[in-house]
Amino acid sequence: YEPLPPTLGRNIFGRQVYQLPGLFSYAKHIVKVDGRAGLFKGLAPRLCSSAIGTVVHSKVLQQFPPDSSFLLQPGASKKEPVSSLEQVLKETSREMVARSAATIITHPFHVITLRCMVQFIGRETKYSGTLSAFTTIYREEGILGFFAGLIPRLLGDILSLWLCNMLAYLINTYALENGVGSARGGILGATAPFWGIQVLLFLPQVSTMTEMKSYSQAVTGFFASMLTYPFVLVSNLMAVNNCGLAGGLLPYAPTYSSWLDCWSQLHREGNMSRGNSLFFRKVPAGKRYVWE
Repeated sequence: YEPLPPTLGRNIFGRQVYQLPGLFSYAKHIVKVDGRAGLFKGLAPRLCSSAIGTVVHSKVLQQFPPDSSFLLQPGASKKEPVSSLEQVLKETSREMVARSAATIITHPFHVITLRCMVQFIGRETKYSGTLSAFTTIYREEGILGFFAGLIPRLLGDILSLWLCNMLAYLINTYALENGVGSARGGILGATAPFWGIQVLLFLPQVSTMTEMKSYSQAVTGFFASMLTYPFVLVSNLMAVNNCGLAGGLLPYAPTYSSWLDCWSQLHREGNMSRGNSLFFRKVPAGKRYVWE
């Protein structure tokens, strides 16, 4: 569904291409149709999901406290935490359990949030409030309706978490720490008269390495989210699939029998990365969209 037609623009390399409207164009369109309130459709269930998810995540982590035996090495100071593979595996597993529990419990709010947004396509008012939305979903789809699209969302979250943490561990251990270790070895082998000067030169490098380690988690998180985006797309499509809203029915979306069916159709059409960019949205060759 693309309510605005593509326009002729230039990509980041200066080449002329047809581009689909981006974030700001659609924000203006929503304000024009629904006013500024239209930009906040689904906000109430989204806030509920965030609040409940934070509480659940915290409570689950409290039930699985970290293993203190991995926090410090013998003789290490309290400011030097151990970064071993075993520790990363245990901490990632602990975080996975907490995130999964929060995702499962808050998924009904996620479904309602998406359906409140999708109503923009057909101008429906079926999901006008959070409590009434719970009643509507239960009456029409039963308990399973609250968990539409849960499996691909869970799989995507888990894969993203493990990719992010393992990549960060590999970068911190084999790229950054080895570089610092090599530099430190050169300093220790220096002659005494120049040792003090080289230590002063080395201190900024240690600080830089510490900062790079803090940034590596963010970089690997972004990379992991890109790789697992198809799971997010499939989950969102399944959450609104055949729910009685125009946005979940033809001609905007086919009816999928399962999330695997949705995945296979998107893969065949080359649409696995659909919607992953807010800007510079090039019109894919051979793709069809519904214009207003």
